[in-house]
Amino acid sequence: MTAIVDRLPIIGDDIRDRILNGPRTPQAHRAMLADTPAMNALEIGGQGGVDRLPEEFTIAAWNVERCLFPEGCARHLAPHAPAIVLLSEVDYGMSRTAQRNTTAAMAQAMGMHYAYGVEFHELGLGGPTERKFCTDDFNAQGFHGNAILSSAPFLKAILIRLDDHGHWFMPDRNATDPEQPRLGGRMAIAAQVQTVTGPICVVSTHLESNADAAHRGAQFDLLMDAVEAFAPDMPVVIGGDLNTGNHLPPDFDWRQETLFDAARARGYDWGLTPDGITTRASLITPHQTRRMKLDWFATRGMSGQAGPLLPALDAEGTPLSDHDCVLCRLRRG
Repeated sequence: MTAIVDRLPIIGDDIRDRILNGPRTPQAHRAMLADTPAMNALEIGGQGGVDRLPEEFTIAAWNVERCLFPEGCARHLAPHAPAIVLLSEVDYGMSRTAQRNTTAAMAQAMGMHYAYGVEFHELGLGGPTERKFCTDDFNAQGFHGNAILSSAPFLKAILIRLDDHGHWFMPDRNATDPEQPRLGGRMAIAAQVQTVTGPICVVSTHLESNADAAHRGAQFDLLMDAVEAFAPDMPVVIGGDLNTGNHLPPDFDWRQETLFDAARARGYDWGLTPDGITTRASLITPHQTRRMKLDWFATRGMSGQAGPLLPALDAEGTPLSDHDCVLCRLRRG
């Protein structure tokens, strides 16, 4: 069950010590996830301007890479006036982002409701490229996760955990980033939102980077099952960083992923995703030269038009993220 709260509970020093000093096994990880309230809750807040979405609207999906610049990201999206924004890699109470609730800050700047859930409870200050942004030698909350912003209020919302065994928790699974130990796993947030023509389900997700196509395929299967149980027969849009092509030799070819055909077999369409590579060099990415197509929309029971790929560069040319933002226009049916 997902608890809906006005503010996520802090993970105290006693729990943190138990995480750091306890056994690093899948069983221990599942037990700690179950016993940590913040990992099984969604924070709902903000204020929007409408009681339901229009017949046709713009939706954005953006991996904001920690969200170093929440107000800057809001300004960057403003000309496109998205009614729904699906975010991943959003910090909350992290030293590298000045201990801010960056989702709440971005929602306030855009005049939107928000739902935020924790993907990982970070036990450190982040990777070497991020530490120069740290304002303290501790994290006030240490949350890193996904979010949904919406102009209209949420009818219902849930957190969907896609990985509970501790992919980034156990030492032998953490080879790609041993300096960022963490509790948690990849996840999604699903929410029902009313439009003038009926309710829809919007989903923000982030699949595993440190894995192969089979692992991501299993995560997407789990996600589709959970969405069907949450919003049976409802039009759906899933958006986010699916990490397509990661760990697939020789050149990160997203076309090797099995999740595309699996989703098509269940009535989903990928045609509203803008063309083009979606990663870029940024202020903190350790992969400055890597170019990949990671960010997608999958829709069921909806129509529309793929929008532009929005480069993640502000008016001064500063990169806001290592991902560009994908946009599309949507309508129910």
